Amino acid sequence: MRKFDNKPLIVVLSIWIIAGVFFHLYTAAFGVLESWMQRMVHLTWVLPIAFVYWPFSRYSPKNRVPWYDWILIILAILPGLYGIFNSEEILFRVYQMDEVTDVQLALGIILTLVLIEATRRLLGWPLTIIASFFALYMLTGEYFPGVMRGDVFTLREVIESLFLTTDGILAMPLGVSATYVVIFLIFGSFLEVSGVGPWFMEFSARLAGKSVGGPAKIAVVSSCLFGSISGSAVANVYSTGNFTIPMMKRTGFASSLAGGIETMASTGGQLMPPLMGAGAFVMSAYLGLEFKVIMIAALLPALLYYGTALLMIHYVARRDGFTGIKEEDLPRWGHVFRRSFLLLPIIVLIIALLQGKTPMLAGLLGIGLAWAVSLLNRGYRMGPQGLYTAFIAAGKSVPVIAVACASAGIVIGSIGLTGIGFKIGALIATLAGNSSFMGLVLIAILAVIFGMGLPTTSAYIIAAALGVSSLTALGFEPLNAHLFVFYFAVLSNMTPPVALAAFAAGTIAGANPMKIALTAMRIGVVAFIVPFAFAYDSSLLLQGAWTNIAGVIISATFAGYLLSIGFAGFFKKHLHLSFRLLLIAAGLLCFFPHWSFRLSGMALGILLLVLLSMQGKETQCVEQS
Repeated sequence: MRKFDNKPLIVVLSIWIIAGVFFHLYTAAFGVLESWMQRMVHLTWVLPIAFVYWPFSRYSPKNRVPWYDWILIILAILPGLYGIFNSEEILFRVYQMDEVTDVQLALGIILTLVLIEATRRLLGWPLTIIASFFALYMLTGEYFPGVMRGDVFTLREVIESLFLTTDGILAMPLGVSATYVVIFLIFGSFLEVSGVGPWFMEFSARLAGKSVGGPAKIAVVSSCLFGSISGSAVANVYSTGNFTIPMMKRTGFASSLAGGIETMASTGGQLMPPLMGAGAFVMSAYLGLEFKVIMIAALLPALLYYGTALLMIHYVARRDGFTGIKEEDLPRWGHVFRRSFLLLPIIVLIIALLQGKTPMLAGLLGIGLAWAVSLLNRGYRMGPQGLYTAFIAAGKSVPVIAVACASAGIVIGSIGLTGIGFKIGALIATLAGNSSFMGLVLIAILAVIFGMGLPTTSAYIIAAALGVSSLTALGFEPLNAHLFVFYFAVLSNMTPPVALAAFAAGTIAGANPMKIALTAMRIGVVAFIVPFAFAYDSSLLLQGAWTNIAGVIISATFAGYLLSIGFAGFFKKHLHLSFRLLLIAAGLLCFFPHWSFRLSGMALGILLLVLLSMQGKETQCVEQS
């Protein structure tokens, strides 16, 4: 990003950013504008920021805005100005009946091209290529062979869909960015400036630091807490990894292991309620469900993810002889407890969401409380300078999400206009045959492929648009199908060959990113198993009768315990490969949707643990004698 020393320019940019932040706070408090207009104003605010701070290339000026970017800034504002001054005409026009004027055609083309260039700058080539392909497919689909052959659409029809409706660029994903996401980005900035982030680290260190493998457990706990608020695996790695990875290395962890643990922990932050990143809000809008339903459904899988990881780290640390941190090197409990009031904004936010309050109202309450508690936190009190820092940080964090959602809107618009999504869905159904499990595998691969180089939100939106209909056709519940796609879109952050979180951790750990990614997958292995389990059984999403949910919680927890031991290869002593495979098999059986399999897995697991315990006692007796 560019940094400026031109004071007049800094003042103008600050006014623009803070004005946009206040616009979103105002609409959150007093009601949003009509959908098309709210999204248009949001995008018009964001796009100029993208061209101001993100240069054309690495060779472009980093301390000033060149002339060609000023042109793009003006072009980015023009469609929004037209929408504001002609809102009545646009809002009351009839889709596919009223003519697209020459001015609307020109502005629609400008908006599409400017958005694609902003996508390239902020998000790289993968999403740029995908969005460009779907945009061009609307115009050139008739030239594609076979099943991909599309209907003929004119340029005016394409621009009408992308620009003048809420089915294209200004589709629902951008609406989520313009309402819920921007509020929670402001909330996240307030938490960081008020000192909640450093407190998370101190609390994690105090909680897990002294135990076996303490530094690695600190990484897991702190990344879980921070990631559930930040919603970005890469940002989580850079925020917590700069502290936890060197700490793990100092206590004996290999570079690839330290990087893998941080990658796994940071990736899972997007799966942990309450916030889970922008994708979860998009899911809520897709399904038409209150956000609290998504939070509750995601809770048990997320706890299994982190609980299994902590257990595996514990056994790996015991196997390799890693110790914890000395008492004198840890913060005092009294110091940590005295600042526990910093959790109040998050607690109130969760309560508000569970009570059915809208995410925007809950976010506003959280923002107000984050400012209030900062006044009690010495060194982090948010006076005028602190508020300015929080607003600017929030404003600069919005463009990446907003541009990703708008670009995903091009894909959604193309799917809606051309029906290409049904063709891809039919292809998936054909490849899967009558096998629901094979359908899940294909959709998981699709989500991971789209996640290679794409932000989680974009990967989820595109994969869901193309794949969820196939899963529901195979008999899966919509919530289960969407959460399944979301999981694998998130996990793409640590899945080779393009594992963005692993590359971020590699720069800190000084290790091979691919080795880090494979280590992260091994430690977070349950995350690749649980989605298949909850796709078939809604009890894992805490849906259904409580008696069945209670039984599933017990079997799933035991499954995680068995898998941790099996993949760690240690239980009082190093385990033979045959025992490891049997433990893993027993853990997998415990996840099956039928109780006959679960009970068999639990029985096998208990038998194996008893045998291992007896072997451990025999070994101790031999050593004593």
